[in-house]
Amino acid sequence: MPTTKPIPRTSPWLRRPVIIAMTALLVTPAASACGSDTGAGGTSPGTGRPSAATTPSTPGIPSAGGTGGTGTPSGPNGGGTPGTSTPPVPPSPPRGTQHQVRASVYFLHGEKISPAPRTVTPPATAAGALRALLAGPSRYERGQRRTTAIPSGTALRSIVVCRHVATVDMSGRYDDGGGSLSMRARLAQVVFTATRFPAIEKVRFKVDGKPVTSFGGEGIVLNGPVGRADFEELAPLVLVESPLIGDTVRMPVRVWGSANTFEATFRLKITDAAGHTAADVYATATSGSGTRGTFDVTIPYRATRSGSGLLTAYWNSLEDGHAVTEDTVPVTVMR
Repeated sequence: MPTTKPIPRTSPWLRRPVIIAMTALLVTPAASACGSDTGAGGTSPGTGRPSAATTPSTPGIPSAGGTGGTGTPSGPNGGGTPGTSTPPVPPSPPRGTQHQVRASVYFLHGEKISPAPRTVTPPATAAGALRALLAGPSRYERGQRRTTAIPSGTALRSIVVCRHVATVDMSGRYDDGGGSLSMRARLAQVVFTATRFPAIEKVRFKVDGKPVTSFGGEGIVLNGPVGRADFEELAPLVLVESPLIGDTVRMPVRVWGSANTFEATFRLKITDAAGHTAADVYATATSGSGTRGTFDVTIPYRATRSGSGLLTAYWNSLEDGHAVTEDTVPVTVMR
């Protein structure tokens, strides 16, 4: 008569490490959802385009508006593997150096927000961008009438990003002096700079470690986190996010940003170093007439001479047809 061997039973103490390990896997993502900064890449909020934080300043990688690069081409017409779209691998930085990425900081041009390029070191890219903002515009940018409403000597104490909200803690100098326009402008500068990173949608403010509910002597109410839409009056009707001030552009140049013009239409003009109009085209945003939309256009142009040029965003008055300039971006225009 055949005998049946009993099936050994696993001790509950042997199963417990497995249960503990599975529990740890479930808890870890929730615990790591918030951090002291963001090295966010990917796309900017609402644009679907690469953010400034993901554009490397490594040689061989094109910068905003440029077409340069020394990477090996791929695809059927290049020297790479046919049928692939793998981007060229950038050269490794020299030993002892850190890879840097391109970011945008937001100063003022007149009374409107205006972005400028900076390079920051990951992973603390948002903190690096805010510190670059606090350092103020460069000599060249000041010569192009870029200013800041943030008091000199303001320091960033910390930035913590959690669930797409950045809690930014500034030193006490941040809320010193100024009228209502200056106070709103300095808030907007921080909000636009921080929300340029895709992981950040809104900003909550602290000063010297204390939450801010009423900002400055003007008593600007901050009931909670604020975003770009809360400072719409400080954004030009056409906000060019690329190319940025001081960039070098080549033909054709890609121009993108956001706009809130009548029927979402406006014009973009490129002036070359000889003062010649190299291009003057119509552009259309995804929305307008009270609702800010995005735009992304590629403009062919014909420059007569390489050198200092200008990108102008404007629209024509419905009353008499004269040009109303919304923003100007000094760039180097290449033939």
